Amino acid sequence: MSPLVAYVDGGSLGNPGPSGIGVVIDGSGGGKIRIAKWIGHQDNNVAEYVALLEALQCALTLNATILHVYSDSQIVVRQMTGAYTCRSPRLYSLNWTCQKLARTLAFSISHISREHNSEANGLANSAARQQA
Repeated sequence: MSPLVAYVDGGSLGNPGPSGIGVVIDGSGGGKIRIAKWIGHQDNNVAEYVALLEALQCALTLNATILHVYSDSQIVVRQMTGAYTCRSPRLYSLNWTCQKLARTLAFSISHISREHNSEANGLANSAARQQA
């Protein structure tokens, strides 16, 4: 399988508030995969991590070996790359789970601006609005 590239975003209407995730995965044989999910009432950082978790789980389901993720969340990118330590009890278990799954792949993650993450952002916002 060719390398997968995922664009992930999570957002909440309020912080915390109704939340959703958006994931766009490219590189699978079947074309682009788009995921939009309601995740309940969460804060923005939890939503960002849940979006990353969804991308990791999807990649593993597809038997991928290489995954590169783009995210507009600096905290998620910096915690996943080790630039920041995850000290938040609220985020620790999500970070730990994502780190564990990421170790099963050739994984990398990069920060991008929100403007370059518009498709995933739109999916996350539509998912949050469905239940708002």
